[in-house]
Amino acid sequence: QVQLVESGGGLVQAGGSLRLSCVVSGRTLITYAMGWFRQAPGKEREFVSAINWNGRNTTYGDSLKGRFTISTDNAKNTVYLQMNSLKPEPTAVYYCAAELDNGYLQLNTRASYGYWGQGTQVTVSS
Repeated sequence: QVQLVESGGGLVQAGGSLRLSCVVSGRTLITYAMGWFRQAPGKEREFVSAINWNGRNTTYGDSLKGRFTISTDNAKNTVYLQMNSLKPEPTAVYYCAAELDNGYLQLNTRASYGYWGQGTQVTVSS
């Protein structure tokens, strides 16, 4: 059973930075694709970023590339989301997701992932 636990959320001023972490237990991270999604109240869960099993393929949501960076530390079974130059937005819960990577996953698609964490809340104030 794969379990995901996010941390690192909080309140930050616009222009600031946060680093989210997601610790994966139950399976080794190296065979999994990892994704980050976010959901604001009343809105659909949207894609933020993803990385494939070997780290050679990363992808980002619209307008996030250049400000957000996804990375993994296989020794710690952890995936990170570094978020810089944060913009004032409604509070959102950021979710970590995982799925065994068969090489054909659509990394930016919510339905691709079978394992999800409980989320960590991020608030960016203006």
